Amino acid sequence: MADRKILVLGSGGTIAGVGADASDHTGYTAGQLGVAQLLEGLPDRLDWQRRLVVEQVAQLDSKDMDAPTWARLARRVATALADPQVQGVVITHGTDTLEETAYFLHAVLAPSKPVVLTCAMRPATALGADGPQNLMDALTLADTPQVRGVLVVCAGTIHGPVDVQKVHPYRLDAFSSGDAGVIGYVEEGRVRSLRAWPAGQARLQLLEQLDRPWPRVAIVMSHALADGWVIQALLEQGARGLVVAATGNATVHLGLWPGLQRAQESGVKVLIASRCPLGQLLANPEQAAWRYSALSPVKARIALALELLGPES
Repeated sequence: MADRKILVLGSGGTIAGVGADASDHTGYTAGQLGVAQLLEGLPDRLDWQRRLVVEQVAQLDSKDMDAPTWARLARRVATALADPQVQGVVITHGTDTLEETAYFLHAVLAPSKPVVLTCAMRPATALGADGPQNLMDALTLADTPQVRGVLVVCAGTIHGPVDVQKVHPYRLDAFSSGDAGVIGYVEEGRVRSLRAWPAGQARLQLLEQLDRPWPRVAIVMSHALADGWVIQALLEQGARGLVVAATGNATVHLGLWPGLQRAQESGVKVLIASRCPLGQLLANPEQAAWRYSALSPVKARIALALELLGPES
């Protein structure tokens, strides 16, 4: 075990951000330092420095995450998972779309090893930078036997890819797994698990499709005073899928239903999710003709896009 490698992939984000001075926690520029620089100051626990394989996959602010970067990440992680010399993978990432990247990797891969995404809420130049400890925790998690699946670790807390959401704009502990609960904690260099590690969906055939243009799938928000003009505009622009961010128990404003009906009749896939961050959708027999998702709207959009991207589409 001691000789197995840990692959560390950098993609930018606040963890690699640089501010004008050490007190600047919000006016920084993300994705300025390479991942190798982030690793330089960490203690060399368990011979990490000798065992790390470090690669820069991208250098961007995660709000600007794109399909080519996702494709590179997925393929590089898949190669690493197949290498018996690799113990686990760590990915440094921005917080804004971290939950989406985690779900995407979970939906495509079936990791029998840990694939750990980590991040920071403060730039590397901040006086109280949180990136170094988060990166240490990610390496600990990736190096722990029996850990597997796509995971997110931030502020010592381990989240699963299906439930994790960013819930605060600047707090160091910015993520929640809602009422599903966290998977565990990293405490003083040790992992304490509370529930089972996530199992991926083993859709490795999609790796071959990721260079194709992604189908246009949009999120439509249901809200007071909503009407169907936005649906019509999306259909005119070639949308192949619509995810409705519905209110409550997947309830949809009456002004949206005619447009959604026309979209579905024209062959556009419609998926209804809830805006609520907690709870599960309860089936409504009166709406059996529509498809519903227990995922958040942003993750439901990824699921629907991958469905349309697949070879069967």
